[in-house]
Amino acid sequence: MGTTPKMPSTTLASTRDLLNGFCISFFIVLGVSTAPGNRVAAQENDAASAAAQANNPLANFKAINVQNYYIGDISGTDQTGNQFWLRYAQPVSLGGSNWILRASLPVNSFPGPDEKSTGVGDLNVFAAYLINTGNPALSFGVGPQLTAPTGSTDGSGSKKWSAGIANVLFNASSPKFQYGYLLTWQASFAGDSDAKDVNIGAFQPFLFYQLGGGTYLRSAPIMTYDFETDSYNVPIGLGVGQVFGKKEITYNVFVEPQYSVASRGSGQAKWQIFAGFNTQF
Repeated sequence: MGTTPKMPSTTLASTRDLLNGFCISFFIVLGVSTAPGNRVAAQENDAASAAAQANNPLANFKAINVQNYYIGDISGTDQTGNQFWLRYAQPVSLGGSNWILRASLPVNSFPGPDEKSTGVGDLNVFAAYLINTGNPALSFGVGPQLTAPTGSTDGSGSKKWSAGIANVLFNASSPKFQYGYLLTWQASFAGDSDAKDVNIGAFQPFLFYQLGGGTYLRSAPIMTYDFETDSYNVPIGLGVGQVFGKKEITYNVFVEPQYSVASRGSGQAKWQIFAGFNTQF
């Protein structure tokens, strides 16, 4: 009966070394080929997250926003108007609670009885207490607001001190679609006794749809109701924006035409163009 020939020990060692070398080379190549893909995927996720948070008014960042409304048609007049806004927001911690403080100062240019009046408007400040929703992507805040009569001309401010409440919600759970709202109400309590009283509510829905690469579609019109005069304005809007970053700063530029679908009273914007340049850092 024949016997199976045995392979020399040197041959077995060579074969074992060859297999070990092949396995090591395979895993090295596999790691090299997949590592860039992982880095690219991580970068894309970071970019999507930044784009989703770029429009969040409650984001945990400092923000400086420069925004402008060009008003092409105003009810009750054949003149145009313009409203420029400078806004600053900052997260604040007080005794273990988290807040967002936002200050807004306009420069108004509106038709007057005789001529257009241009000047600094009323300073508005609100502080929103951030409630823990249990979802880091869902932000909800509520708190007081105060408007000071800082108008520099007769037609650019209300000449009244006003106070009220602000409520903000923003949901960035989806990297594709984000939504929320800003709801405010304020009424005058002091100021020039000859000036008209203030009692106004505003509702601003936020709708953002990410197209990729930082580009997004947007709609953020402000609907207002004046309880003193029973006048109102309900605009709709559709625009486009672009988010891009440099080092530790996120930039956000956008333009959004808006058109009023329902209004009552004079001084209402029939159509306007809303544009802005926002930064987060």
